[in-house]
Amino acid sequence: MLAIRGAAPCANAAVPSRLRCGRAVDLLFPAAWPPCLPSPRVSSARWCAGERSMPEGGWEDEGMTGEGAAAVRSTDLVDREYGELKLKEKLGHLGHVRIRQHVNPLSSAFSTPAPLPNWKEVFRDPTLPLMVDIGSGSGRFLIWLAKNSPERQNYLGLEIRQRLVERAQFWVKDLALGNIVFLFANATVSFDQLVTSYPGPLVLVSILCPDPHFKRRHQKRRVVVKPLVDSISRNLSPGGQVFLQSDVLEVAREMRNQFDALSSLFDPVDLSDNGHISCDADGWLLNNPMGIRTEREIHAESEGARVFRRVYKKRDLSCSL
Repeated sequence: MLAIRGAAPCANAAVPSRLRCGRAVDLLFPAAWPPCLPSPRVSSARWCAGERSMPEGGWEDEGMTGEGAAAVRSTDLVDREYGELKLKEKLGHLGHVRIRQHVNPLSSAFSTPAPLPNWKEVFRDPTLPLMVDIGSGSGRFLIWLAKNSPERQNYLGLEIRQRLVERAQFWVKDLALGNIVFLFANATVSFDQLVTSYPGPLVLVSILCPDPHFKRRHQKRRVVVKPLVDSISRNLSPGGQVFLQSDVLEVAREMRNQFDALSSLFDPVDLSDNGHISCDADGWLLNNPMGIRTEREIHAESEGARVFRRVYKKRDLSCSL
């Protein structure tokens, strides 16, 4: 079973600290940040309106709402978490970008696969292991990972809102990062051909707070559908991992069920390296294993919401032959 490094609670419950980027035992991504927040309220009716649909520029224009809102604004928490990137100061000619919160991925406008990039032009070393973030939103999360592991791994962010992609790419160029790219793409249409054309191994896929599309007639728009799951399972390297996350329990369960159904291919990651269980009684990981939280997590947890996480590791079937 794959291991996740545990972390001790910290003293400051209002402002969680994060660990430096470093590898946990057998993990492809950094260790978890400490579980510093107060006991969260479970909310399955709150939409992931943060990183995947937040007001442009993060939460700069948004105040915190709801019972249990922390004294520190979530915008301030985002600034602290991502402060080293100094992205707020790097907007350049793009200025303030307004985006649509809801996008219909089934629209004919998003039915054409994204053009295949020249990977040698996109990445400094296109043979490195690849992480793909499906629904990369503002891009801050992936940019932080890329900046903190410049020679170990490449990063591909797929986002269906073009203005977010344009701004994220502006930041990438400004930071002179050669191991990350954001593409304007509908993941359900473009994922398979993009990853099959990549020269290196696909080692990690993350789907973090996708649009839940609460209305029953819109639920067919949800990103984690069987064709995408099948493509991930085909293209992910043995030992590769899938990281799922949502603060909407219904959506988290739906994503989890898709991968639980592939138990012959995937094992859940639910143990720390010292043998202590780091998930709750329902199998949800208690900590984020990536070394930094997404903007949505920061916003949701500052309001006391629960974030539901699940990590899967693809089996190496050759070992059983």
